[in-house]
Amino acid sequence: MNRRGLILGLGVIAALAGLAALPASADGKRVALVIGNSAYRNVPELPNPANDAGDIAAALKRLGFAVTLIANASFDEMRRGLIAFGHDAAGADMAAIYFAGHGMEINGENWLIPIDADLKRDTDAENEAISLRSVMLQVSNTTSLGLVILDACRNNPFAAKIRRSLALRAATIGGLGRIEPVGNVLVAYAARDGTTALDGDGRNSPFTTALLRNIETPGLEVTFMFRSVRDDVMEATKNEQQPFVYGSLSREAIYLAGQPSTPDPAIAKQANAAPVPVASPSALPSAIDPALVGTWEIAVPSATSTASTIAAMMVATIAP
Repeated sequence: MNRRGLILGLGVIAALAGLAALPASADGKRVALVIGNSAYRNVPELPNPANDAGDIAAALKRLGFAVTLIANASFDEMRRGLIAFGHDAAGADMAAIYFAGHGMEINGENWLIPIDADLKRDTDAENEAISLRSVMLQVSNTTSLGLVILDACRNNPFAAKIRRSLALRAATIGGLGRIEPVGNVLVAYAARDGTTALDGDGRNSPFTTALLRNIETPGLEVTFMFRSVRDDVMEATKNEQQPFVYGSLSREAIYLAGQPSTPDPAIAKQANAAPVPVASPSALPSAIDPALVGTWEIAVPSATSTASTIAAMMVATIAP
């Protein structure tokens, strides 16, 4: 056996094994805050948010997130929970906040409503509700993705109360207002700005049902995941409800449930994944058969296919 060829073959094995392990080591810290408000004290209760939050929390845990779950949160509980979460999320790879309950726009500002809010006047929101702007700030210091998911556009009884007391002074609309997140932050609404979402007749709302169906799909890039959620919700509601995502990410593909085992060039192009430079056959070591280069490039991201590639490489490198 050619000793030099054997040493080179072992080096190739080590290099390929290291590359195959990269996706697992790059996962990083993932944290999530999940809030579900059903038991409102001053307006009728909502049936599903507590269920929605519990089911989403379980899904995020399976995806490797350290999850804090708060059910039926008061103003003080939401405020303290967000502050603590912001400290934990700083520098994390991914940070996600999910809220199910009442939300509304007042005078151009979006608010998430705690269970103890009364909101008799528009100015009460400052002291009784949580601004969406402050929520987005808590996920803005991540290295990969800050994600805010709001199933909070339900038909809101607070709006009617405030409208009567304001005497035309406040502008209130159905649902939440349009926003423009900055940096690596995405904000997903259950229903696009200016519209309301359905609570649903089952255990979960139509939006959360679709989210649960798609969020744990392996190899589904995050922006494509929300497209699937949108289509599922529109089909389930006969086009009455259209989810919408706000924000702009870089060209790097982001996966919640793991990268695809075999990259699909078409999906990678549509997701604007960063291109990977490929060495020309002439630049590879002479002991590597150029005919194997295509197999090598495809197989490296897949731990399952790496073994077969290594075997092929060994044939080329340790031949006498």
